[in-house]
Amino acid sequence: MLHIVVAPNAFKQALDAQEAAEAIRQGLEESNLRCRVTPFPIGDGGDGTCLLIHRALQGQIVSCEVENPLGRPIQATYSLLDNKKMAIIEMADASGIRLLKETERNPMRTSSIGTGQMIQHALDRGARSIILGMGGTATIDGGCGLLHALGVRFLDVSGTELKPVPETLARLRTINIDNIDPRLLESEITILCDVSHRLLGEEGAAKVFGPQKGANPYQIDQLERLLDNLAAIVLEKTGKDMRTVIGGGTAGGAAASMFALTKAKPENGIDFFLWLTEFDKVLSDADWVITGEGSLDEQTLGGKGPYGIAVRANEKGIPIIGLAGHIPLQPTAKLLDAFDFLLPIGNGPVSLNEALKNTAINLKRTAQMIGNMLHKTGND
Repeated sequence: MLHIVVAPNAFKQALDAQEAAEAIRQGLEESNLRCRVTPFPIGDGGDGTCLLIHRALQGQIVSCEVENPLGRPIQATYSLLDNKKMAIIEMADASGIRLLKETERNPMRTSSIGTGQMIQHALDRGARSIILGMGGTATIDGGCGLLHALGVRFLDVSGTELKPVPETLARLRTINIDNIDPRLLESEITILCDVSHRLLGEEGAAKVFGPQKGANPYQIDQLERLLDNLAAIVLEKTGKDMRTVIGGGTAGGAAASMFALTKAKPENGIDFFLWLTEFDKVLSDADWVITGEGSLDEQTLGGKGPYGIAVRANEKGIPIIGLAGHIPLQPTAKLLDAFDFLLPIGNGPVSLNEALKNTAINLKRTAQMIGNMLHKTGND
């Protein structure tokens, strides 16, 4: 009997990783193939990663009141592990774009302060190891809101404290780190990055992620100047250059500022996730692996979840199938090298909304066809 490991990422705007894994599992089990299916939904640092870690490691859920990106009070949750010494915090739960209506998205006015409040809450409960998932935020504030909640102050030329939102931080001239929470400097902080973008430039936080967070071209230029100014001030203050951090553009630059002002260490999200959840043990007796996400393309090769799965399957000589709503008409050689089979799950020309609505059905049908094909070729 074949053992098939099903390890998809989330299909954004359609299914979370667990729902995607379940749809694929159902399709395989309804096929003619005799097989054992192990669902192993994955996260690469994007929104939902910390919930998957919580489920895999059976943490304790903690609730706290924090500010959402526009300063409204909300209830957010995080997970405590290892006798409350480790906190797993999803930045999107406090500062996520999913918390706002589309008409409210404006990174000149949004702040990451709620995430800082979550970290403070965890520190108050004794956590000294923090894993911070930074995907899916509504903010491009350079982490100023987050750091403000933890004692850092942002000042204008006259020494007046500034509200930690970009439209006000345009007047930033210096920072005061004298009252930063000392527990931060005693803690091990791991930042899970699902992108490798640096802070500034054409591939930086403002220019790449500004449009999807609601910024217009003029605001993108303003945000770029703000992040550049913040980096210069932090460099003078600490000797650490936010501009050079790989993945520093994650969460609107919050990854870079956390690196510079605390002992935070940016990590490739999928590599850390697979290590922490001991994926290699699950893979040890697998005959096939199926992964996927909304689109499998060149960006996938930049450290996204399915590529991390493909690397491990290839190392062990296990054939791997990639499923996606979109696959390039002519995949590059590197993409073809990573996956033994790349299969689009669509079923005829439909609108994007219709395709998203039918993602679970399409995944189930495609997985059933894979199972039937493996059965026909005598693989079971």
